[in-house]
Amino acid sequence: QVQLVESGGGLVQPGGSLRLSCAASGSGFSFNAMGWYRQAPGKQRELVASITRGDNTVYADSVKGRFTISRDNAKNTVYLQMNSLKPEDTAVYYCNAITTRPRFDNYWGQGTQVTVSS
Repeated sequence: QVQLVESGGGLVQPGGSLRLSCAASGSGFSFNAMGWYRQAPGKQRELVASITRGDNTVYADSVKGRFTISRDNAKNTVYLQMNSLKPEDTAVYYCNAITTRPRFDNYWGQGTQVTVSS
């Protein structure tokens, strides 16, 4: 029913930038909160940033000042602008969405690889 499709990942040099997009689809669903998680090899999945329909945002301390999350409610799309990328940002980035209509649920995208390397 619900699908989250990510795009924008890739290989970038340290100090570079990438912009991730996640488009959510699902008839009759309301996406109350959307966000980005990441998982690096050998590490647990961690929250990178999240945003509500009211544009309340939460960022991991490691990305504050470098990453910016935003959303277009009309398009059910969430974005993650990543600037000043560091090698430690290398991970698979997963889009996440929480629905409240027609029911409370939690959905994940397939993931997109971000590699920061010189």
